[in-house]
Amino acid sequence: MDNSNTRNPSVAVIGAGMTGILMAIKLREAGISDITILEKADKVGGTWRENTYPGVACDVPSHMYTYAFRRNPEWNHRMAHGEQIQDYFQQVANEYGITDQVRFNESLDKSHYRDGKWYLTSSKGNEFVVDFVVAATGILHHPAYPEIKGLDSFGGAMWHTARWNHDVDLAGKRVGIIGTGSTACQVISEIAKTAGHLTVFQRTPQWICPLPDHDYSETEKARMRANPKRMDRTANVSAFLFRNTFSKAVTGSKLNHAVISWLTKRNLRRSVRDPELRAKLTPDYPVGCKRLIFSNTFYEAVQRENVHLETHGIDHIEAGGVTTRDGNQHDLDVLILATGFSPFNFMRPMDLRGRDGLSIDEAWSKKVQAYRSVCLPGFPNFFLMLGPNTPIGNYSVIAMSEVQSQYVLKLIDRWRSGTLETVEATEDAKARFNAHLRKGMANTVWVGGCQSWYLDEDGDPALWPYSWQQWEKEMAEPDLGDFHRRAPAEIVPLQPAEKAA
Repeated sequence: MDNSNTRNPSVAVIGAGMTGILMAIKLREAGISDITILEKADKVGGTWRENTYPGVACDVPSHMYTYAFRRNPEWNHRMAHGEQIQDYFQQVANEYGITDQVRFNESLDKSHYRDGKWYLTSSKGNEFVVDFVVAATGILHHPAYPEIKGLDSFGGAMWHTARWNHDVDLAGKRVGIIGTGSTACQVISEIAKTAGHLTVFQRTPQWICPLPDHDYSETEKARMRANPKRMDRTANVSAFLFRNTFSKAVTGSKLNHAVISWLTKRNLRRSVRDPELRAKLTPDYPVGCKRLIFSNTFYEAVQRENVHLETHGIDHIEAGGVTTRDGNQHDLDVLILATGFSPFNFMRPMDLRGRDGLSIDEAWSKKVQAYRSVCLPGFPNFFLMLGPNTPIGNYSVIAMSEVQSQYVLKLIDRWRSGTLETVEATEDAKARFNAHLRKGMANTVWVGGCQSWYLDEDGDPALWPYSWQQWEKEMAEPDLGDFHRRAPAEIVPLQPAEKAA
């Protein structure tokens, strides 16, 4: 667009993970120079900075898990390891001059909207006044701790997988791990090799699909460097396959679901010969109801002689270990919590208050909802990246953020040109959008009766129930009819009933 006669907004980007880096780059490309980036930690990277546990890796192919504008020919593995992904984001931030812009070790404590501006206060007491706030705070960054009696009484070393203690050597030790989700499967596959004895406390078994890894040779990397189009093709083929296999399998295609189910169940039958152990590892819910796990090593690890799969529920924890409901005590030196994250916190615990002093806790008191996953009625000029009902699943979150970033920039352009006095979706638009989601949800596998982090407190999946292609189409251009068109002072204040919506 021609920016010569437009307003140049000030924008605060909260978080310098994958999405924060992307937004900062795209805002600058759009000619927006007044950008403040706040990051609570001491370096960029987000999820990949926080998670450093043994075996950490991406569960989508590495060439698909890159920014479209900055492919990476240096991947060592088809399923990239965490350390190399972190290095990639650090490199991109450095190359595009983002690192020098970030205010590290400074989180956002308060964000209050009044008089058409956002008034921000950071953890260091610094104050900022900006036109727009982009919350690139991510989804899985608040570790969830289990509510187990006596958890704090454990006498050995204990930590959450997202806060890995690298000072403790697990070689020869009696280790317990609570959980069998995506993270746990990666950790178990690694630490089973060195632990003296590993007890896996499984609450619910998981469906595990094989996805062969591949080590890229120097020759293959050289070909990628010499021909960037080769990287694009590799990324596009992976994306095509994921869109038309796994994504369709969970969003209504009976044929795709049947194929993925067959492959997954066949993987279990072939990998675990012991019928008793296989029964313990067999879920009682449809494939894909929980996030499908990709692993070629978990079943092998759990069958090692030094590994015990415990399926009795945990009764309590004491100084010496874990006691299960069958009365057995499992003596442990180390206890690892692979218990996931709190996915519905989003930007919280930030003190976020929008128009008329509406707090985010009030706005979400009954339901965590947004318009197009990005816009929150009552919070003008505020964007939540990767918000509720973003199509999170077995797909690249980078691709999701790239689609959302373009949508956000188009809305900011409408403000710059004066088409919108403020960018605020209406309550009616949010209601219609969420009705659209509910209509499609009945056809998905996520309503198959299992419990997962996909579900909110009401048991409703906070996911996108349609195809990836439909999501891209619906996000291609903002529907200005879904936004307030009047000046802020003319917008009718939210009523109490609306504040609780």
